[in-house]
Amino acid sequence: MNFDHLTAVLRRLALEAGDRIMEIYNSPDFEVRAKSDSSPVTAADEAADALISEGLAEAFPSVALVTEEQAASHGQEVSTFLIVDPL
Repeated sequence: MNFDHLTAVLRRLALEAGDRIMEIYNSPDFEVRAKSDSSPVTAADEAADALISEGLAEAFPSVALVTEEQAASHGQEVSTFLIVDPL
């Protein structure tokens, strides 16, 4: 994996996700819900997770993703992966 390319992609996605998070936080209907494990989740969490995950999957299609908001990704048995915790 080219780490200069990885760094550039991660930086771009982090900035884009940050903009999206702030749009949601500043909206009049911002709310916090509970996940099945009772931990909090917001539309900002889900939007940032989706934006980052889609961007990483496009840039690095052969690298597995493990993301906080996508429980199905937690049980993968792979040696190379990226972890996404959007906030």
